Amino acid sequence: MAAVAFNIDEAYEPTAHEIEAAGNAARALSRVDSSRPIHLTVEGAGEDVISLPSGVFNSIVKMLVEIGNGHAVTVVPVQAELTTSQAADLLNMSRPHLIKLLERGDLPFRMVGTHRKLLGRDVLTYRSRMDAARHEALQGMADLDQEAGLFDDHAPLDRP
Repeated sequence: MAAVAFNIDEAYEPTAHEIEAAGNAARALSRVDSSRPIHLTVEGAGEDVISLPSGVFNSIVKMLVEIGNGHAVTVVPVQAELTTSQAADLLNMSRPHLIKLLERGDLPFRMVGTHRKLLGRDVLTYRSRMDAARHEALQGMADLDQEAGLFDDHAPLDRP
């Protein structure tokens, strides 16, 4: 398996103007029927037409949504082999904590000499599982608050 270079520092940080433009583009493109290949016309020299498979188009729209929400983005190939430092950066955790997770068997990895390598796919899957678990826990806490009468839908926003 070939290693693919990945550097979290290369994540693209959008400007305020780009955030607005990406949000507008994401809203417009999300209305496009992406069940078939998409054909885009590039204005300028010759107005070239580019054909995008629907999966690629949907990935671009998702990236525009993230940029439109002000988030930095980077592309990580799912087959990329990441170092523990790269995986920890992607998961927004310390490298020692990630090592504990690996040793506990929470994430698969392989040894290359004395170095641990993780597949980008496995790291992203783990992150999705953790995000879902976090969302479920927060929803459970909100439900308990509501049952206990601690949640007020009509509370004033400007408390003194």
